[in-house]
Amino acid sequence: MKSPLPAGSPALTEASPIRIVGLGASAGGLEALEQFISNVPPATGLAYVVVQHLDPTHRAMLTELLQRSTAMPVREATDSTRVEPDVVYVIPPNVELTVAGGRLHLAEPAQPRGRRLPIDVLFCSLARDQGERAIGVVLSGMGSDGTVGLQAIKAQAGLTLAQAPSSAQFDSMPRSAIDAGACDIVARAFELPQRILLIAAKSAFTALRSVGPEEGSERSLNEILGLLRERSKHDLTLYKVSTVKRRIERRMGVHGFNTLAPYERFVRENPQELDLLFKELLIGVTSFFRDPPVWQELTDRVLPDLLARRTAGVGLRAWVVGCSTGEEAYSLAMAFREAADAQSTPDAWKLQIFATDLSADAIAVARGGHFPATIAADVTPERLGRFFHAEGDGYLIHKEIREMILFAQQDVILDPPFTRVDILSCRNLMIYFNAALQQRLLPLFHYVMRPGGVLVLGGSETVGRSASLFSPLDQKLRLYLRGAATSAIANVDFPVKRSLSMRASAQESNVSHPLKSNLQALADHVLLQEFSPAAVLVNEQGDVVYISGHTGKYLEPAAGKANWNIHVMARPAIRTQLAAAMRQALHERKTVELHDLKPEENARFTLDLTVQPLREPTTPEGLILIVFRDVAVPSAAKRRRSRATGSADSADSEALARAHEEIRALRQEMHASQEELQSANEELQSTNEELQSANEELTTSKEESQSMNEELQTINVELHLKLEDLALAQSDMQNLLNSTDIATLFLDNELNVRRFTEHMSRIVQLREGDIGRPLSDLASTLIYPQLHADAKDTLRTLVFSEKQIATIDGHWYTVRIMPYRTVSNIIQGVVITFVDITAAKELESRLRGK
Repeated sequence: MKSPLPAGSPALTEASPIRIVGLGASAGGLEALEQFISNVPPATGLAYVVVQHLDPTHRAMLTELLQRSTAMPVREATDSTRVEPDVVYVIPPNVELTVAGGRLHLAEPAQPRGRRLPIDVLFCSLARDQGERAIGVVLSGMGSDGTVGLQAIKAQAGLTLAQAPSSAQFDSMPRSAIDAGACDIVARAFELPQRILLIAAKSAFTALRSVGPEEGSERSLNEILGLLRERSKHDLTLYKVSTVKRRIERRMGVHGFNTLAPYERFVRENPQELDLLFKELLIGVTSFFRDPPVWQELTDRVLPDLLARRTAGVGLRAWVVGCSTGEEAYSLAMAFREAADAQSTPDAWKLQIFATDLSADAIAVARGGHFPATIAADVTPERLGRFFHAEGDGYLIHKEIREMILFAQQDVILDPPFTRVDILSCRNLMIYFNAALQQRLLPLFHYVMRPGGVLVLGGSETVGRSASLFSPLDQKLRLYLRGAATSAIANVDFPVKRSLSMRASAQESNVSHPLKSNLQALADHVLLQEFSPAAVLVNEQGDVVYISGHTGKYLEPAAGKANWNIHVMARPAIRTQLAAAMRQALHERKTVELHDLKPEENARFTLDLTVQPLREPTTPEGLILIVFRDVAVPSAAKRRRSRATGSADSADSEALARAHEEIRALRQEMHASQEELQSANEELQSTNEELQSANEELTTSKEESQSMNEELQTINVELHLKLEDLALAQSDMQNLLNSTDIATLFLDNELNVRRFTEHMSRIVQLREGDIGRPLSDLASTLIYPQLHADAKDTLRTLVFSEKQIATIDGHWYTVRIMPYRTVSNIIQGVVITFVDITAAKELESRLRGK
């Protein structure tokens, strides 16, 4: 059954840019693909691009197979096709499929068969083209294709999903992606479309609405950042607020939260979510030789000029800040090695690179130096052959390059920097910091660099107000030379000082916070116990889930088996009104209040009841809070004084009031009974409709079965007719061969007996059991030892042979050997015919004798 969009979810409008969902599966993942596609409802506004591991030598049937599972059009992808919403595009065999500029592009595979990773290729292109709008799904399959692509999408804040391994026919691909931490959502294949649509619809709604910030969002954001600081020991408050919010909103979308407040409560109760959010905030977008013009300039001009300013034999130092998984650092090592090799004494130049990043996982990957086969798209074949060697399903960096780099986990905001560096690369990191932190880091970079050192920034970064500290080598490529200014040293804000001050303030806050918290908790406890009214929390069925205060005056356990249901425990005098109020509160979703109820006949107080359904986002559906408030009744002395003054009611008035109260209670009970009857009637009608629908489905299924049975019977009759025609043709052929009185022998390509006529028994002793025997094994009366050789020669040259051969019993035969040709003009053996010419030979002999 196809899942509809959730109620209340905004649909993606035509004005919204098209989001593309990339689907990856191996050749054995057809079932998972069909489950996914068949559960995509119509008009979602999304496009779907399917990549499957296909045999490059055979025509693919995937388009036809998927079309059976969906009403959306399923098309085989063609080059430069513009992606349209609500269309499924399928990769053709023996190509790589990418997305760029909202169009599909086909190219010949860059890797030989057996080492191709087409799913990674598609996902990486989606990450580049769609950014945070990219969606990647890995389904059933063997190997690890798709893992790198999902990591690229995740780095761009896109949405990544994988089929649950327990439901996959082949679990290697989804398990690899899950183990790599590249998946936001893991579910069964048919559940994934609904999860995607929930998040996509929520994102579209967020993009379209134009309202102010939610109340309390700033406080919730600060609380979340504080929890992150406590958990990870790293301060993220100096990151750009827009970046932090975007990453937090992505995690909120994964868990289905619309506002920050419930997500804050969620991370408090689930510390592991803080770990996932921290990894989410550590943006790891990188590749080898990213921005090729920058690396070309470094190799051709900047690095040779730097070497010219330095002394040969003196080691150089470099610091790569925010190295992620190491591609940037390895690129610098390779570029330096190429620049050094161009010098007169290459071995005299050494470079020690310090590569740091905040993510421990990224540093672990960088230290391994093993990269997927997809790096061939970024690394030239010359560099790939010189600095890498193939290992497993990827490439391993050479030891010479690996030993040039020291990887370390470091927080550039808090931890001490590396000093006396000649090259400092901080590319595409400061764009995630606010302006204050950027201006704090640049003087620090100036301080740790040697005079004449080279600063490399990202394409969207500049030195800003620190222009006096750095002079541009190439302003467009963001290459700078460290200036000689010394006045900036006094303004350097060393991370050591900041970390110590932060630790001190944290310790102070840790000392004062427990005291404030304990006092607040104590005050709250006293107020709740002494002054708050009694209350109970019940679910939709009336089962008590929580009790606050003393409720003995209003509730009591029933005799017999323990039963914690409010309808059983409530005092009989208020039970009916309470049940009616609960039904009204649940039905109308509003608070209901009851006044002047008497819990017992002779009670000296009346009771006010408040029945309030809870509507908090994080609470389960159907919870009701019932609050009991006592209202004092005037004392007897006051009533006597009232009667003395003529202001008290008469006994008749009191009786009339009680009667009115009973009538009101009876009316409420009658109204509640009517609602129950109406609800039961609606349920019966609904059940009746469901039964009718089921009956119609069964009738339809029966008709389909009958139709299928009729089709099978028709096919069966046709097959019988064809078999009869075939048998008749076989008989005709046999009679024709026998009527010619010509002995005929059919041999296959190996010169084994395939068929023969009955006249052959006069020449060769053949029976049905000889089918399949070689010609050379047959004993005949022919004086023809070259028969086998002539048959073999005819099969080789396709030239027929004809000879007159005598037999040992005095008969003569014309033996013709011809190639056996099929209707398709394919040679499948030879045909040997034996025509009896004994009478002709005898006549010829008599004529010669005369």
